[in-house]
Amino acid sequence: MKYTWRWFGPVDKVSVCDALQAGAHGIVSALHHVPTGEAWTVDGIRQRQEEVRAGGLTWDVVESVPVSEDIKTQTGDWRAHVANWQDSLRRLSQCGIRTVCYNFMPVLDWTRTDLRWETHQHARAMRFDLPDFVAFDIHILKRPGAVADYPEAMAEEAARRFAAMPDERVAALGRNIGAGLPGSADGYTLEQLLEKLRTYQGIDATRLRANLVDFLSQVVPVAEEVGINICAHPDDPPWPLLGLPRILSTRDDYAHMLSQVDARANGVTLCSGSLGARPDNDLPQIAREFADRIHFVHLRNVTREAESIPCSFFEDEHLEGGTDMVEVIAALLAEEKRRRDEGREDHQIPIRPDHGQEILDDLNRGAQPGYPAIGRLKGLAELRGIERALSHPRLGAFA
Repeated sequence: MKYTWRWFGPVDKVSVCDALQAGAHGIVSALHHVPTGEAWTVDGIRQRQEEVRAGGLTWDVVESVPVSEDIKTQTGDWRAHVANWQDSLRRLSQCGIRTVCYNFMPVLDWTRTDLRWETHQHARAMRFDLPDFVAFDIHILKRPGAVADYPEAMAEEAARRFAAMPDERVAALGRNIGAGLPGSADGYTLEQLLEKLRTYQGIDATRLRANLVDFLSQVVPVAEEVGINICAHPDDPPWPLLGLPRILSTRDDYAHMLSQVDARANGVTLCSGSLGARPDNDLPQIAREFADRIHFVHLRNVTREAESIPCSFFEDEHLEGGTDMVEVIAALLAEEKRRRDEGREDHQIPIRPDHGQEILDDLNRGAQPGYPAIGRLKGLAELRGIERALSHPRLGAFA
């Protein structure tokens, strides 16, 4: 397994040198400053590669080349944006990068109500609190028709939460839910978020799924031509939000996507945390079933606070939570062995520890929530320990 580390560029308070010292073999990054929909340039890609090399590692995975809202809705400049996406693939290949992650989540990327929730161990973790999210949707964002999207009991609980909510919590929910990634300009005010939601009127899950297949039908042939694997990240959380459809949340969602554009270059980013927020997603089984199309992996764990869908959950330690990490890693190692036996060049799957908790000196560093130095180092060490045990010549099956 090739252990990688997400780095947000020069704005990141966790450096490439930190990642090297933590045990990473490569870097996952993107050109977050390039406006969504524009093509990446060779000069921009090579500059980022040099920034990574200066810290002692190589840029191995792109996460992400953003898919614009115009592409997802097939409105506005969507055809030009698809052409620019194709050009970005060509230029990334020219610079030697072979794996590109993307997502197809409408409007919002991963969504949390709390970015630094205190655990019982006094660490800080990201959390999705369902009643607080519903309170945001109905009473803060005031999305038209929102109350009809929730069971009566949940709407009543959200109303009680909102009535007792101090002003600072109201403001924090707006910031947390509308937050963008560092270095990007994709965060939203309440007014901007409502406007974005209006662009999806008339687009249901069936239509969005068709738009995804249409997008893949145009970009996968380019990916095959230039030797790049593209891989879709699952929805996070894996259920509809704010009245928007989400179409990469379950095993069946991925089976549909892969069958509609049936090419090895069209693959999966297996995120054990995103998919693990649903009790009906069997992560080891999903890893085994789609093994040949898994091009990139995020390993993290969440603890669900109920077995309903949707539910509240928080980002737990990597070996805690609801996903059997040993079984998932065993499935990935078995696939790597199969690829080696076939002589495939892509036999080593890039893996990264994802969404660590803030612990120890992380608590004062102020890094991007979910991406602390020490919390991810701890997670990486635990994951590598599992791999070493499973790969041991006398104890394991994947040596």
